[in-house]
Amino acid sequence: MPTRILAIRHGETDWNVAQRMQGHTDIPLNDIGQAQAQRLAQALGDEDLQAIYASDLLRARMTAAPLAAARGLSVHLDKGLRERCFGDFEGHTYTQIDTHWPQAAAAWRTRDPAFEPPGGGESLPAFYERCLDAVRRIVQRHRGESIALVAHGGVLDMFYRSASRAGLQAPRTWQLGNASINRLLWADEGLMLVGWNDAQHLEGLAPTGLPAA
Repeated sequence: MPTRILAIRHGETDWNVAQRMQGHTDIPLNDIGQAQAQRLAQALGDEDLQAIYASDLLRARMTAAPLAAARGLSVHLDKGLRERCFGDFEGHTYTQIDTHWPQAAAAWRTRDPAFEPPGGGESLPAFYERCLDAVRRIVQRHRGESIALVAHGGVLDMFYRSASRAGLQAPRTWQLGNASINRLLWADEGLMLVGWNDAQHLEGLAPTGLPAA
């Protein structure tokens, strides 16, 4: 039986607004992000969910908390759902990265699969395998059930690429807003795309869809 997956990007942080690289740096939601998390929980009030998983980073945990509380469920934390590690890039704005590491920034922006951000960052292939290993492990526990995975823009981007069979080097042409709802199935052949970037529940809040990190 396929497993139904609600893949949710965390709500907005101040570093999203500043276009500052987050990666593994543990940043909380800002006020808008917390409002987005509440809206998300309300929008999914009728969803039949058997389990909720989240990255162990604070911005994902804070996004998952209202959804879990509304159902009396626990949030299962999984480090495999963390954002890509960006090493020395973390804490810097995208403009600063271009200025301080021009060659490395060019390799990152062109999605060079061999590129590892300086300071112990992950390559795209390593990150992709980590994300797919995480979802594979989780769905093995929930065959035929409905689950929520609350993670990060980069993680959800890997899910989308797997489901759509898009290569790691293909430019991103799809939207992926903060606190958006993205629907996938996991069957024997892997991930399949059902719906993407549903943000109707966020009407009236600040614009989302800032670069993922």
